[in-house]
Amino acid sequence: MLTDSKAFSGFSAGDIPAAKRFYGDTLGLKVDEANGMLHLRLAGDKDVLVYPKPDHQPATFTVLNFPVADIEATAAALRARGVVFEQYETTDEHGIHRAGGPLIAWFKDPAGNILSILQQ
Repeated sequence: MLTDSKAFSGFSAGDIPAAKRFYGDTLGLKVDEANGMLHLRLAGDKDVLVYPKPDHQPATFTVLNFPVADIEATAAALRARGVVFEQYETTDEHGIHRAGGPLIAWFKDPAGNILSILQQ
């Protein structure tokens, strides 16, 4: 029934202008705005909708993952743009998880939503 539907994902933010600056300027994504919502234009012709929600509560799980070829270089570049990586028991001083599984580092957008970069 939905085989040919071009599905997309979405999540909320309390401040759309701040989200637009973060996703566009800080992360360098292509971002379109229409009807008060953002469309993040991701590689592979994929889009993610960011919609306003006045009583926004950040998700308690990762809402968006970015596979990267070099996690250490990407993390350094993001830190240079002001991104702060989350620190957990299994992360190193740069916020990169190295205790099994893929190398991964988590960070938050201005709305507190959790994002990650992970080594391909």
